Amino acid sequence: MSHIQDLKNDDLTSRKETMAEADVLLIGGGVMSATLGVLLHQLDPTLKIQIVESLAEVARESSNPWNNAGTGHAALCELNYTKQLEDGSVDISKAIEINEAFQMSKQFWAYLTEKGILDDPSKFINTVPHMSFVRGVKDVDYLQKRFTEMQGHHFFQDMEFTEDPQKIKEWTPLITQGRNPNEKIAATRVLSGTDINFGSLTEQLVDYLEAQDSIKLATNHIVKDLKRKKDGSWQIKVRNLSKGVNRKIKAPFVFIGAGGASLPLLQKSGIPEGKGFGGFPVSGQFLVCDDPQTVSKHEAKVYGKAAVGAPPMSVPHLDTRVIDGKKSLLFGPFAGFSPKFLKSGSLLDLPSSVKISNLVPMLAVGKDNIDLTRYLIEQCMLTDEDRIDTLREFFPEAELKNWRLEIAGQRVQIIKKHETKGGVLQFGTEIVTAKDGSIAALLGASPGASCSVSVMLDIISQCFPNKIPQWQEKLTNMVPGFKKDMKEDVTAYREVRKKANDILGI
Repeated sequence: MSHIQDLKNDDLTSRKETMAEADVLLIGGGVMSATLGVLLHQLDPTLKIQIVESLAEVARESSNPWNNAGTGHAALCELNYTKQLEDGSVDISKAIEINEAFQMSKQFWAYLTEKGILDDPSKFINTVPHMSFVRGVKDVDYLQKRFTEMQGHHFFQDMEFTEDPQKIKEWTPLITQGRNPNEKIAATRVLSGTDINFGSLTEQLVDYLEAQDSIKLATNHIVKDLKRKKDGSWQIKVRNLSKGVNRKIKAPFVFIGAGGASLPLLQKSGIPEGKGFGGFPVSGQFLVCDDPQTVSKHEAKVYGKAAVGAPPMSVPHLDTRVIDGKKSLLFGPFAGFSPKFLKSGSLLDLPSSVKISNLVPMLAVGKDNIDLTRYLIEQCMLTDEDRIDTLREFFPEAELKNWRLEIAGQRVQIIKKHETKGGVLQFGTEIVTAKDGSIAALLGASPGASCSVSVMLDIISQCFPNKIPQWQEKLTNMVPGFKKDMKEDVTAYREVRKKANDILGI
């Protein structure tokens, strides 16, 4: 047996054990828990951190590169982040917020790369232009207004706009190949967009954490229960699936970053702040092309407009993907329905999440989202030819033989209480924390992983407020955007962005 195999076996053995007492318990082995773990360890290397993952390996659910689109969400191309208002103007405030959050992620990744904690950045992040593409007079007019509004902010000054089919052909030939030359089309492009392998990123972060003496990773462990003790700490019962035994872990701070499974775990915690939340699972599918000739003609992530009644997460896009050094094309997503909250979850996930506290919000959302229900039914009935026909709106000469269907990860959209409507379906991410900051849960979906650093910094600020003064200098060193107002300070933004991009090679 080789030395490497010995190390691997030791690794798997150690992953079966948990510490009885930890300072921090991270539930979930995805990019969110990994990011929070590395941040906290950098801030205080003495913290004892326990990570618990239900599967045999980390980054196998939403962080897996084939379970998400890999878009470095910076609001450069996603039209659902720039809504057109009733007066015809375009609101870009959400786009600015998301772009700032993504810049903070890049800053932290650059810091970790400089420190040698992350390996060659090209293993997880690569430059791929981000484009928006629309058809028809109405949508072309919207895109023109969006471009004018966005280019007025320094975050988006590099954006280009064109209605010229020849120019669009230069940007990415597949879009115009075989298209009616009289069709009204327009596109925007930002060359500095990115494609990210969040699985590779997560694995590197976890490898670093696992190498630390004060940190343990337990895979094949599921959380059975969470109870608050009289001293304010939490007692968590976990089951070792490999050995079939239960263990208890005590920790003063718990982070629930388990993707779709976060909602049931939040409900188990019993904190008042978690009451009234429900979840609506939406599964995703993508068409994937590995044909070298086709792949070579497209070098961009091209986002269009969502169909009427479709959730924002279903905005169609034709993407260049770079996974383990290999380029592919991905188109979708096509929605589906499964009551599972995770790809590896249970068919009972949705029904068992219905409680007295969230019944009214869930019924209200069901009543108010007939279009979404109709959309999901239609999506579930699509044939292979139907999917290719949808793809042909982007790539007119697409051939079925060059594309295969890939099942993506589950996304659980947030259902919240609402004073007048009873309940609303919310798209995006939401942090739910106990009043005393002893437990935090992350719910929702996109932009998710792209904003992981910003979201985890919010959790640190909310749950460790007394530590912020002594951690301020370290936080600013790791993530300059934590202190600098990049939205207003143009010079600071450009300096910080350039440094991060240079280190990451993008």
